[in-house]
This record gives sequence, C-alpha cells and structure tokens, in this order.
Amino acid sequence: MTENAAVTALRQWGELAPDAVLLDGFHALKHALRFGADVRLAVCDDRAAALGLAAALADDLTEVLGERLVEVPARSLRELLPRVHPTGVAALAARPSRRKNLDSLSRAPRRAPVVVLDNPRNLGNVGAVVRLAAGFGATGVVTTGDMDPWHPNAVRAGAGLHYATAVEHLPLPELPPGPLYALDPEGDDIRTVGFPDDALVAFGSERHGISPELRERATRLVALPMRPQVSSYNLATSVAMALFHWGGTAADLPAGPLG
Repeated sequence: MTENAAVTALRQWGELAPDAVLLDGFHALKHALRFGADVRLAVCDDRAAALGLAAALADDLTEVLGERLVEVPARSLRELLPRVHPTGVAALAARPSRRKNLDSLSRAPRRAPVVVLDNPRNLGNVGAVVRLAAGFGATGVVTTGDMDPWHPNAVRAGAGLHYATAVEHLPLPELPPGPLYALDPEGDDIRTVGFPDDALVAFGSERHGISPELRERATRLVALPMRPQVSSYNLATSVAMALFHWGGTAADLPAGPLG
C-alpha cells in the first residue's frame, strides 16, 4: 500500500468513526466479514503479519482481506484507538438496521430461542453472551435497561459476533413474541423443563436477578442446579448452561468449532 493510501484511510477513519461500529482486532474483523457485515474500512500496522494471520486462521478470507486492509503507521493506529489490539488490526463497520434485527427476532416460526438480558450491568458480560448466542445458533440477544448492547466494550467482548445473530435493545413491553422462561433460584429445576425453539430465555443481573416486571410476565421460572451456599453463577456461564440444555434436544444445532 502507498503512503497516499494510508493518509486517505486515516482521513476516512475520522469521518466514519462517529457513526460506525469499531471492530477491534483481527478476530472481530474476521467474524464480522464471515457474517455479512458492511465493513467500511479496515486498517493495520503490519499488513504482512495480518495477512499471515488470515492465511493461518481464516484462509476463506485471505483474498478479501488482501483487498481491504490498509497499512498505517503504528503511531497513527495508537492515536485512532483507545487501546490497540495485540493483532494490530481494527476496522469500522455499519451497525445493522434496527428493522432488520426486529424482523429476525419476531419472525415466525422461530427455530431457536432469543436470549433476554434483563437490565445487565456489565458490558463485557453482554459481549460474552452475544458470543455464546452466536455459537449456539440462537435467534438473537435482547437487552432491557439502560445499556446499549452495541457499546464498543460489548462489541470487543463479542469478537465481532454481533453480526452473527440479532442484537437489539428493547423495553420490556416490546419483547419478541413467544413463551418466556426466566432463570430464577425459586424456579423449577431446568433439567426437568424443555425449552421450545421459540422461547425467550431471560436472565437477570448477578446482583439483583430478574426484575419484578419480567417475573410477572414469565411463562415459567426455571433454576440452574447449584451447590448450597453458592450465591450465583456468572451471567455468561448461566446463559451457556441454559443454551446447552436447549441444544441437547435441538435437531439442527450447528456442530464443530467456530474458528
């Protein structure tokens, strides 16, 4: 790439960044491209190293990355980002439209659950849940409360997999249709309950659990098995166990690693 290409990329970054989703690192860019993200600009501080990663870890994307990646000086990359990813790669992509996400979440019949995070308090946990939902083939992740699930810290934790499932923030009255199964210590043992594919599976925060409003709407309360005197699981751990429980009876759960 020429020096002029780097100068142009840095100017474009400044223009695009305020309205774009930051894809932080090679793996975030890899996943976003695999799942159809509209990637507007991709930069790196060592093009040869980034393409070497592509050849080793994502040979299906070597050509497209070769066309898109613009090398910029390492100093300039540090000025663009709050923290440069160890892979020295970053990109900007368009956020999927709200209408597209709502259509996916509300489409009938749904073949996989929607994960509902009721007023989550940790953006890293939100991103980890998105990553789990993508891996299990869930229809999507909906958050209530005041956190944007597309916040840069959540997208960083999700490794670009926000583009592999529908991720949206909704007020409680606007949740997608379907029976609502809420995780609660007072619920029935999850091992005795089967989730239908069109279920909403809801999780509260570690500190406060599900809200009274969500509890009132729940079709059924279910509980994860837990040793006495242990107060709670991490949110992402709880989601993983619940989706694994659903996936044990799902005929078309995707198999194999998501590299």
